[in-house]
Amino acid sequence: MQAYDVVVAGAGNAGLCAALAAREQGARVLVLERAPEHLRGGNTYFTGGGFRFPYAGIDDIRRLIPDLSDAEAAAIDVGAYPERQMYDDMMRVSEGLADQGLVELVVTRAFPTVTWMRDRGVRWVLQYGRQAFESSGVRRFWGGLITEAVGGGKGLSDAQFAIAERAGVEVAYETQATALRSDERGRISGIIARTSEATRTIEARAVVLACGGFEANAEMRARYLGPGWELVKVRGTRFNIGDGIRMALDAGAVPYGHWSGCHAVAWDVNAPPYGNRTIGDLYQKHSYPFGIVVNVRGERFVDEGADFRNYTYARYGREILRQPQRAAFQIFDAKVAHLLRDEYRIAQVTKAEAETIGGLADALGIDGPGLERTVRAFNAAVRDGAFDPTALDGKRTEGIMPPKSNWALPIDTPPFAGYAVTCGITFTFGGLRVDDSARVLDADERPMRGLYAAGELVGGLFYFNYAGGSGLTAGAVLGRIAGEAAAREAHATGLSS
Repeated sequence: MQAYDVVVAGAGNAGLCAALAAREQGARVLVLERAPEHLRGGNTYFTGGGFRFPYAGIDDIRRLIPDLSDAEAAAIDVGAYPERQMYDDMMRVSEGLADQGLVELVVTRAFPTVTWMRDRGVRWVLQYGRQAFESSGVRRFWGGLITEAVGGGKGLSDAQFAIAERAGVEVAYETQATALRSDERGRISGIIARTSEATRTIEARAVVLACGGFEANAEMRARYLGPGWELVKVRGTRFNIGDGIRMALDAGAVPYGHWSGCHAVAWDVNAPPYGNRTIGDLYQKHSYPFGIVVNVRGERFVDEGADFRNYTYARYGREILRQPQRAAFQIFDAKVAHLLRDEYRIAQVTKAEAETIGGLADALGIDGPGLERTVRAFNAAVRDGAFDPTALDGKRTEGIMPPKSNWALPIDTPPFAGYAVTCGITFTFGGLRVDDSARVLDADERPMRGLYAAGELVGGLFYFNYAGGSGLTAGAVLGRIAGEAAAREAHATGLSS
């Protein structure tokens, strides 16, 4: 039997933040990573590395990115994103159901947490390619999500592993946490883990669960999300199968959050079943606000311009799943080609181009007369107005359903391009309930002594929808809180480091 102050299950963003925070409190820390070393990093590795946090203006951004030059700062407009707005955004997209205390905790701790990460070696950069457009000679950022870790998800994961390992955090690869141990007083006293060779019992004074949701578990997806969800593609790691949630529930934790909800997006129809570590998040297709989205019958089925893509992309995957053949097609004309994100230009893209709408339909396998009718009706419904990709411009359609509320431009300038997508699941919303110290709660809403949680398996933050970049932020915030609190509890209960 081995003994540690703190054992962290999971080696993504949340788990490594927890491990580092606990180590900084003097704890002896072990991280269990189910994947082999060459597949480490959980879902974090497959993200774009974007973090949402409140900021007052360019001075806050320059605190986070100190090498931003004066010339560069003068050529951009980052605006401001107050705490109140971030709170309101997270509550709005969750239809008011998100745990208000948990949202407030994430919002108020977000900027201190990303600066804490920067001080330890995570580097940040502005999202020029994804969250900014030129307007009046200035690059204007929009949507409350303007920075990402250098190198995206891979860069973030690699940096966090390097920082944690330099700090003395131990990592055990190919080690699956399978059950929690408790002592005669009911305190969580360790964890049982399985390797290819044996089952290990690891004593700990505190355990942090940060091993993801159940998005890679087809049976649990069908059970909780509903029929058809076993058929979707998984954007990230194949190792997030709900182990941490199951272990905690078996030990008496209360289930919490939106168990039939998830983050799911438009994902290339020919992407592999699980995430590709070379392609990362580039199978996603998120420039749909500047075109139209149709199914195989050529029919539109969503308001592509309902809001900034940051506030719609995570729920439109579900809408695609409901379409025939679980497929959809994003249609653009030449006027907006320069606005498409970098993921539209990779070699591994399911794309067709044609000089006519009928020709495009034939190339993509869409019903030709249906698509031509849809485009004619859409073009006739577009109202006059100024098109502005950096704002909710109100340039809309009238007289068609569904409407397009912003960025409505006629599809009339060849060549026309179409991209075939399906539903890709990112993570699930149901999980465990935690308090403001990231302690896991039982059915009587009492903290389970010695047990903490962070990351995707925390329920209560997301319902129906998602504000882009808030997942990594919440994972880092709660990971840091969990690690610090777990280390304090470990020392208070007497295990010597």
